[in-house]
Amino acid sequence: MLQNWYHIFPKNTGLSLFAWIAFCLLPFYFIFRSSTIAEIMIGFLLILLFFTTYRLSFIKKGWTVYVSVGIEIVISIGMTIYFGYVYFSLFLAFYIGNIQNKAGFITLYVTHLVTTIAAITLGFFTQGQFLYNQIPFVIICLIGVILLPFNMHNRNKREKLEDQLEDAQEIITQLLVVEERERIARDLHDTLGQKLSLIGLKSELAGKLIQAKPESAALELRDINQTARMALKEVRELVAGMKGTKLKEEILRVRQLLDAAQIEFHLEGNPDFEEIPQLVENVLGMCVKEAVTNVVKHSEATQCTISTIDTNGKWVVTIQDNGKGIQHTNYIEGNGIIGMKERLDFVNGNLIIDSINGTKLTIIIPRVIQQMGQGGSL
Repeated sequence: MLQNWYHIFPKNTGLSLFAWIAFCLLPFYFIFRSSTIAEIMIGFLLILLFFTTYRLSFIKKGWTVYVSVGIEIVISIGMTIYFGYVYFSLFLAFYIGNIQNKAGFITLYVTHLVTTIAAITLGFFTQGQFLYNQIPFVIICLIGVILLPFNMHNRNKREKLEDQLEDAQEIITQLLVVEERERIARDLHDTLGQKLSLIGLKSELAGKLIQAKPESAALELRDINQTARMALKEVRELVAGMKGTKLKEEILRVRQLLDAAQIEFHLEGNPDFEEIPQLVENVLGMCVKEAVTNVVKHSEATQCTISTIDTNGKWVVTIQDNGKGIQHTNYIEGNGIIGMKERLDFVNGNLIIDSINGTKLTIIIPRVIQQMGQGGSL
């Protein structure tokens, strides 16, 4: 019914934590305006009951959710009419936006909107001039009651779709790995199975002929040698054909991911590097994938730009977004940054991180690795 929530202060609503703390402290000022001890005690009990119910409502499920919201709506009405405090309605608006069931969301949204308008209308009769002095804030509160639930509801749906998209991509990746393994197994079986069987048969025949007909045995041994060389050549060709992912292909995939996350994508430069070893291109592709995944999951960006530079001395790939940037040093220790650095260490690469007007990752790999990449053979 609801996403897990473990904080009493709403997040991602456009207001800072200090604003929500103010909304929690303000009701105490409003109740102290009351003239009698009894009214002050009632106000304290209402505040305590509201925040207790509000906190518990995030861990409740089923019909108890609607009971909790009903209690909170009643308290919000009471605080508005008797104390002139209308801002509990913002807490309720945020909570209702987190309800994923469409029928429940619409029902509670309409109920909350109608009761809030009615309570404010009655409040102008009961609180008089005091509530008139708050008209700008009351209008802002009404706008929040109208818009905030839809904003939170749509945000939660988007996050859910992004999670489903990420799960689907992981499944597709796993299926591609399985398919590639099956292809390799078939190729190895077709390439080596027949020749190894032939080598086995000729070896047995040569063993039988080595005493009776040495010349025939020598011919069989030469055939075995030729068959083995041919098998080795075909295996080399097979391994050479097992190409890794091209950088331009990986960029096409991350572009699809950014499009699904509604992040505008820009590509600068040509990602089809010339004379780049396969190891280096695989590392670049994995780093680009990890960096763009972080942009989608953590940056809150609306634009992402990938630029590529191919010079005589190095390959450079830059991933730049216009998001919120790196807000604490723990980010560098997580979110795949360490894994990217470890991959780049294999190719003498370097990762530079900047957090100005968003986040900028610069990947630099020297061309000296090219000789290492071309020197290996099976």
